[in-house]
Amino acid sequence: MKNSAEKYDLIVIGSGPAGLAGAFFAAARTAKVLLLEKENRFGGKLPISGSARCNVTNVLSPEEQANAFGKKARFLLPALKNFPPQMTRDFFKSRGVPIEITDGFHCFPRSGKASDLVDTLLTGCRDCGVDCRCGIQASELLIQDGHICGVKCGKQTFYAENVLLACGGKSYPKWCGSECGYNLARQANHTVTPLYPAMTGVHCMEEWPKECAGISFPDAECSIDLPGEKIHCRGELLFTHNGISAFAVIDLAGRIAQLLDSHPSVPLKINLFAAESAAEWQKRFSLWRQNCGKNTAGKLLTEYIPKKLIPHLVPQSETPFARYPADASKRLLANLTSLRLNAVNTENWHKAMVTRGGIELAEVNAKTLESRLISGLFFAGELLDVDGPCGGYNIQWALSSGVLCGQQIK
Repeated sequence: MKNSAEKYDLIVIGSGPAGLAGAFFAAARTAKVLLLEKENRFGGKLPISGSARCNVTNVLSPEEQANAFGKKARFLLPALKNFPPQMTRDFFKSRGVPIEITDGFHCFPRSGKASDLVDTLLTGCRDCGVDCRCGIQASELLIQDGHICGVKCGKQTFYAENVLLACGGKSYPKWCGSECGYNLARQANHTVTPLYPAMTGVHCMEEWPKECAGISFPDAECSIDLPGEKIHCRGELLFTHNGISAFAVIDLAGRIAQLLDSHPSVPLKINLFAAESAAEWQKRFSLWRQNCGKNTAGKLLTEYIPKKLIPHLVPQSETPFARYPADASKRLLANLTSLRLNAVNTENWHKAMVTRGGIELAEVNAKTLESRLISGLFFAGELLDVDGPCGGYNIQWALSSGVLCGQQIK
């Protein structure tokens, strides 16, 4: 056995929010903790989250937070109840980083700096005696008789009766995304479900959106138009050189990527004006016929959509509205309230903010996040088969799961 300096109560692999939270809360309980980070800096993707501002959480209850993850809600609930959004806000406030509720829902550091969150967690770890080392790649889990006993990092070996894998997912490889955590989990015979880029833009079959790159709608709603798919996302919609992006669609991207395994394309339905119903548009059309009948359909619609979109969304755009045919009116209504596009791909891992898929949840104890296969092996954050929508859900999960793991270490 190596000398005592190389023995720890817990080894944490990965220094994103899940790893930092796990290391801190274990060390705060007097555990001897080693934190290993393969990059030459700490924090994972946290420093660039939310355009470097970081939507760290939101104002929802643990139950509401969990429900936003869909079928995975039951698995997430113990961690979210143990360390809910309010505790996240209180934790950072007590350490000099007040969290501001910007719009009654989303929560950001008042300073506007995601780096303040990293600094707070890292300083807390160091103040509690965590041995923080970066530039060290974990290559092998040491397992004996069904128990974890350490980690190999090239020629170095570190021993511990507990190991927390908090390595993050594949997204943003420039900022530490990789498969290293999944590879380590596979060494322990854990199942890794298929991995897909999530929370990113979507490529469309149609060519015309590319001609309108840069045009956006501030309040659109998008859904997957397939039986059994119930997710609706609302927010800004942006036309890009590949298709569409922004908040109205990025939460659908992971599911779209999954569906493309079994579908040549995924049909989407988009309401470009989420606050406007079809009935309201029909009423507006009727008023136009009565009061603005000499104006063409294209001219009347320029108040609502950019000129560049008129040829693609407004049939018979040069026809005076008083003589606008019923079939053209029907198609116009459909284009405004249920525009059809077909997704054929998503942006790649370099642009994906989150990974869909990961370590199979059935192999992990939800109450402790300890492996059901290997004693002393824990998992937290994005590495698990858990991904939520945009809006502070994923970082809150990372923190809550890291805290729960850290609290198991004696």
